[in-house]
Amino acid sequence: MIPFDTRICELGEGPIWHPAREQFFWFDILNRRLLSRDADGAREWHFDRMASAAGWVDHDRLLIATETGLAMMDLRDGDLHEIAQIESDNPQTRSNDGRADRQGGFWIGTMGKQAEDGAGAIWRWYRGELRRLVENITIPNAICFSPDGRVAHYADTRAGKVWRQALDKDGWPQGAPALYLDCAAMGLNPDGAVIDSHGAFCVACWGAGAVIRFAADGMRIDHYEVGGRHSSCPAFGGPDMRDLLVTTAQEGVKNPDAAQGLPYLVRAAVPGHPEPRVIL
Repeated sequence: MIPFDTRICELGEGPIWHPAREQFFWFDILNRRLLSRDADGAREWHFDRMASAAGWVDHDRLLIATETGLAMMDLRDGDLHEIAQIESDNPQTRSNDGRADRQGGFWIGTMGKQAEDGAGAIWRWYRGELRRLVENITIPNAICFSPDGRVAHYADTRAGKVWRQALDKDGWPQGAPALYLDCAAMGLNPDGAVIDSHGAFCVACWGAGAVIRFAADGMRIDHYEVGGRHSSCPAFGGPDMRDLLVTTAQEGVKNPDAAQGLPYLVRAAVPGHPEPRVIL
């Protein structure tokens, strides 16, 4: 399988298709960089802290989740402008998986830098308000949203479980979460995920070298293989939204070969949804 890009990521994560720029972006968390490709070739930005996920604001700006909070990044010069602090007083945690919701908010998970049990949380930033939604989670992942924006999904990779959370019209949790998938019982480690246009949950599975597709009722219906064993997160994009960019990692792979840590582009069976714009 031919990779989308040849730059190896120690921990590839957080891919996003920017619809206004028609361009994929993705992170290498541990090496503190954002990567992309455009008509002129490879692009790269370096940070003074770890960063892991983004939402698009307009043509030239991304909202970036970092180990100290949320920052606005200008793609023209790489400058970061602080928006909100998240666990900035705790040097033991960093950001992990995150995604914009259909209402224009942004969800971000935090975790211990050594994946300490229960050290993480899931937060939501919406129109200037920041709330902690989930506590005592170890490795938050698979944050994604139903097509109508009324259901959120999230996982704890360490527990091997994925939950659904009903949302109100403004995107805030309504009621208690419900278990959706027990991936551990299937021998799978759920990492990043996205919902496609058929409402299927497409989750990258750490250690499986694939994105596995589940129906809304939890039935396993399809899978997309990639070259890297530690597949970490998918993102739909391209002119018809059927290009699926999947990041992978070298982290945790003993004696990694050249396939590990690269992003892979596969053609999905059905298209995804355009990534929502984050509303400031």
